[in-house]
Amino acid sequence: MTSPLLAASLSSLDWSSITNMKVGTFSINSIFSALIALVLCVAAIKLIMHLLGKLLSRSRLDERIRKYMASTVKALLYVVTVFIVADSLGIPITSLVALLSVCGLAISLAVEDVLGNMAGGLQILATKPFTVGDFVEASGVTGTVAEIALHCTKLDTVDGRRVILPNKALSGSQLINYSALGRRRIEHKVTASYDAPLDVVCAALLETAASTPNVLTDPAPAAQVESYGESSIEYSLRCWADTEHYWEVYYALLTAIKGSFDRHGIEMTYNHLNVHIQSP
Repeated sequence: MTSPLLAASLSSLDWSSITNMKVGTFSINSIFSALIALVLCVAAIKLIMHLLGKLLSRSRLDERIRKYMASTVKALLYVVTVFIVADSLGIPITSLVALLSVCGLAISLAVEDVLGNMAGGLQILATKPFTVGDFVEASGVTGTVAEIALHCTKLDTVDGRRVILPNKALSGSQLINYSALGRRRIEHKVTASYDAPLDVVCAALLETAASTPNVLTDPAPAAQVESYGESSIEYSLRCWADTEHYWEVYYALLTAIKGSFDRHGIEMTYNHLNVHIQSP
């Protein structure tokens, strides 16, 4: 199906001037002028690219972005060079420019998704919301960033899958970077009987955090009462660990809490039903 914008561009194009385009006999003067224009344009391109390279090297842009920018500018300069040389030869370029514009529009509509992914990739490389090796969550997928390409980003999940996300969707979605700050907070909620004193339970939880390897002391672990239930009191233990030790500390705390409660004689409650039988 033809796009309305493309159809309008095709209808407004002067096809007769294109089909009747004729190239006259080139004179020696026109050929000489074209050669001089070509030499000057090539020299100007080299100078511009040299200055642009120095300018980009001083910027903080990602290396891949610098390469893409340099390649794009160089291609545009060569296109301008072709038009200048053609005009020097006496070739009418007005209709040619119009035809190339329509072709460019058709190509851009055909590869709209590809261009959108490239734009998203450039945005990711420029803003750097994550880097290779970060543990992130985006578009419902959680994993470690394995590769950032111009059109897609690859994530390795904890269960051994490689997920490829298009950059267009990734740049426009909510993103959580768990590695950016270098540490993560761990929170466990447990219940204990009403018979256990509050201070004893909190002390047992803090003792668990203090005895677990790789738990950070700054910020200090915290234990407090969360809520009072029908048959138990809910407590929370919050502590911090470096990102690379997060899961190791997470599961180590789960194991250590039960042992600490047993040593202090604290009963972990669970849902149960008491049946009272009365004699008639």
